[in-house]
Amino acid sequence: MSRLVIGLQAVREAIRAHGATVERVLVEQGPNPKLDAVGRFARDQGIVVEIVPRGELDRVTRNGRHQGVVAWSPDLALVTLEQVIGAAPRLVVALDSVMDPQNFGAVLRSAVALGADAILWPEHGSAPLSTATFRASAGAVEHARLCRVPSLVNALEELTVAGLVAVGLDASATADLASLDLSVPLTLVIGAEDRGLHRGVRRACAHLARLPMAGPIASLNASVAAGIALYEVARQRAARG
Repeated sequence: MSRLVIGLQAVREAIRAHGATVERVLVEQGPNPKLDAVGRFARDQGIVVEIVPRGELDRVTRNGRHQGVVAWSPDLALVTLEQVIGAAPRLVVALDSVMDPQNFGAVLRSAVALGADAILWPEHGSAPLSTATFRASAGAVEHARLCRVPSLVNALEELTVAGLVAVGLDASATADLASLDLSVPLTLVIGAEDRGLHRGVRRACAHLARLPMAGPIASLNASVAAGIALYEVARQRAARG
């Protein structure tokens, strides 16, 4: 099976991650140095590249924001929770009902960039792994270790038994995130854009923490909050060696 990948950076990363297993790449005709470079990169990996009019790309993507290039890449391989735990992770990102594919994809990008070992989310009540999600991740999804679980609460409990401390972001928490020791093996739990963490998920967390806000806005959207929290994890770990 294959999936459609659209956009310059997303296609680049699909080629970088999957090489010749990318089925083909469509590039918009006409002079464009960035598109020419993507075409050369694909050909160097042995991938078939077709030069097509813009209308063909509009048709394939249903008038999506393709930036002049699309590709058909292998389906993403998901891992099981047992495989995640078996790899002795030090940082797992868990998403609780993040429904917006833009937020989902942006969280994936931050998680990959800042060293998360896996990203997990529940089977129901979450954004799908769609072309919108792939594009929002700007190709980072190609490098992510993805785990979809039947129950987020059960998954958090199993990760806790495996030695990871679950920390949930909560705008109403009394503790600031920076006050916690984030250098330990950690599951960072990010809540939904509208209502935050579900009650059962909150109970499954060892700690709830907030990001201190200096202005009149009380909270941030899921992807921005995740990026800031992941940076704090990376900062503490670098400081403590």
